[in-house]
Amino acid sequence: MGSMQTDDAPDLPLVAHWIGGVETPGTDPRTAPVYDPARGTESARVALAGPAEVEAAVAAASAAFPGWRDTSLAQRQAVLFRFRELLHERKDELATIITAEHGKVLADALGEIQRGLEVVELATGFPHLVKGAFSENVSTGVDVYSLKQPLGVVAVISPFNFPAMVPLWFFPVAIAAGNAVVLKPSEKDPSAAVWMARLWQEAGLPDGVFSVLHGDQEAVDGLLTHPDVASLSFVGSTPVAQHVYETGARHGKRVQALGGAKNHMLALPDADLDLVADSAVNAGYGSAGERCMAISVVLAVEPVADELIERLTERIGRLRVGDGRRDPDMGPLVTREHRDRVASYIDIAAADGADVVVDGREVTPDGDPGGFWLGPTLLDRVPTSSRAYTEEIFGPVLSVVRVPSYEDGVELINSGTFGNGTAIFTRDGGAARRFQHEIQVGMIGINVPIPVPVAYYSFGGWKSSLFGDAKAYGVRAFDFFTREKAVTARWPDPATHGGIDLGFPRHD
Repeated sequence: MGSMQTDDAPDLPLVAHWIGGVETPGTDPRTAPVYDPARGTESARVALAGPAEVEAAVAAASAAFPGWRDTSLAQRQAVLFRFRELLHERKDELATIITAEHGKVLADALGEIQRGLEVVELATGFPHLVKGAFSENVSTGVDVYSLKQPLGVVAVISPFNFPAMVPLWFFPVAIAAGNAVVLKPSEKDPSAAVWMARLWQEAGLPDGVFSVLHGDQEAVDGLLTHPDVASLSFVGSTPVAQHVYETGARHGKRVQALGGAKNHMLALPDADLDLVADSAVNAGYGSAGERCMAISVVLAVEPVADELIERLTERIGRLRVGDGRRDPDMGPLVTREHRDRVASYIDIAAADGADVVVDGREVTPDGDPGGFWLGPTLLDRVPTSSRAYTEEIFGPVLSVVRVPSYEDGVELINSGTFGNGTAIFTRDGGAARRFQHEIQVGMIGINVPIPVPVAYYSFGGWKSSLFGDAKAYGVRAFDFFTREKAVTARWPDPATHGGIDLGFPRHD
């Protein structure tokens, strides 16, 4: 939650809202701290929205929507192409902003921008994805056709872990389809959103079509209940995703709400253990484990666990933790509170009988000692009853669970609360094919650790990882951000029309 700006930090810059094409601090006096995680110091304050700011952002979007809706597809496409070029040209600048506020290493920041660019590129080809259908002469002289039209004002609520990529999953498609967007980014790393708003303006997007509203739960609930907001797109924890879905749906809105995860990697005895170890390290500790597609659990089908633990330990020992601007392998966590929460799961696992093979609390970072540091942690023999196994940790903690068979591994994955992503590592094509058929998870990797689909497929899980039936990006995203009209038309031939017919068309 936000806090009032205090007198002991009067010179810190304020990250303001972007409403109607201009930066504005708003009238609500509340602000929240923005940290440099690698230094452990407050670097800025961010304005928090109250009802007046929510109303202003939605009003600006509502006013801009009719003009953007009526802008030709060719003109919209030109703006999208220009935005894509600007984002590509200046991605290093955006990556620096992300690293300064989130803490991830620059390579990770550039990687998330590149994945976001893929969705922008998908959106540039939107005209054929918003086409309707046409059936001529369904009845004598009667044609039926469909139109896809934008929803209006749409809201996007995005998390701290990918301040560029996750918003880019949604708003390029929404804007291409003719909607006006209000983005509510995480207050932990808000500057990337404002940077992208300026880029849209430079690309020629009319003011008001893209606004940025900073805030906490008050801003979220304001968007969820506002009568002029037509849809909500959300990525975050499962409890909040459920709240967003239920509240938005209760207020008559279209909602896509992507929640949390506990992703497993199933390593069969025939797998290439070097590939398994490399993949587990990359997927478990990349972006400091702060991603919903991180691998949290390796299910090692015996007898491979001991050998795999040895290879994992060796690789972890080579990882360098430090300030993301110094080109380490892994950066800090986003806040001190989050770092402490993640570290608490190491205590929980140990108390429940797990072996702490590598303890990230003992890391010596290449960075300021005040940073929010937690090194890569490896746990072995984690009981499946432990909260360290059942709950989403969202940090650099990788658990190994030993299972006697393929069937036991599948049963563990399918019995879990979440169903976001999973992977199998094997040389057996039959086992992989069986796995993809039997597993109750939305995104599956086969010898691929983080199965994030490319932009022209869709992103989303099953069970408590997704509320609603609409996934992110891909072709289906254009269905989410448009609604269909069916038109039945008859234009009688003036040479043959012989009078008035009040009945239904005849199928003759």
